Amino acid sequence: MGLHNLKPAPGSRKPRKRVGRGEGSGTGKTAGRGQKGYGSRSGAKDRARFEGGQMPIHMRMRKLRGPHMKKSMPFEPFRTHTQAVNLKDLESRFDSGAEVTLEALKAAGLGTRKDIPVKILAKGEISKPLTVHAHKFSGTARAAIEAAGGTVHVIDA
Repeated sequence: MGLHNLKPAPGSRKPRKRVGRGEGSGTGKTAGRGQKGYGSRSGAKDRARFEGGQMPIHMRMRKLRGPHMKKSMPFEPFRTHTQAVNLKDLESRFDSGAEVTLEALKAAGLGTRKDIPVKILAKGEISKPLTVHAHKFSGTARAAIEAAGGTVHVIDA
């Protein structure tokens, strides 16, 4: 085995398609360009970003705000990266008096995304006293947990 006898796998390389070489070739007459229209003309630019005449994505997208491109704000300045866990999920998965830590949430199939803060939201009801440890709590969720006799611990991430 040496550099002199290396070659591509059989069938992996095909000869280039030679267009405009007679009707019998399958790519004669219009040479694969179809009939009339912009794409059939010589010099027609089939750009990678061309979308058939519909408004291109770079024109559909939101523009950056600010006086200058370098100084402008990013696209989604107020997006928060948290994973939500609702009160109804805590109610159904944990027993009364349980310690709800990040590990316990993960074991229960909640808040499973790695390195993304967990936020407890107030969707659903809670009737059990739970000790809940999470990165963030909505105000309503905090009030509901404390009203049920539980406690809230904010984890500093």
